[in-house]
Amino acid sequence: MTTQSVLSGITVMVIDDSNTIRKTAETFLAQAGAHVVLADDGFDALAKINDYRPAVIFCDIMMPRLDGYQTCTLIKKNSLFAATPVVMLSSRDGLFDRARGQAAGSNEYLTKPFTKDNLLNAVALQIRENL
Repeated sequence: MTTQSVLSGITVMVIDDSNTIRKTAETFLAQAGAHVVLADDGFDALAKINDYRPAVIFCDIMMPRLDGYQTCTLIKKNSLFAATPVVMLSSRDGLFDRARGQAAGSNEYLTKPFTKDNLLNAVALQIRENL
């Protein structure tokens, strides 16, 4: 099964306060056949998550108002979305940052800047592991 076929038709949410990161991720994911929902912060994501029911969520760590750790924790505490994979996005690649993401309930940690292959492989891995 190719990465493209795994992503075809699934919904992926990208939460990031950077318009550049959101648009880059949207382009990569849409080219692979995914339906993409964008949110510019944690509050925006929480308002949209119930309507779109994403199969995978990418969540930036450093955001205003509600950071990625808090957003991930709130998603994972909701029984409807506790099993939804959350991939943390960050330009910081320290052990502490990864551990804090894991403690918040994230399934994976992807360092920015990411490549198209990094992003698509992360989604495909989460889809395969959570079928």
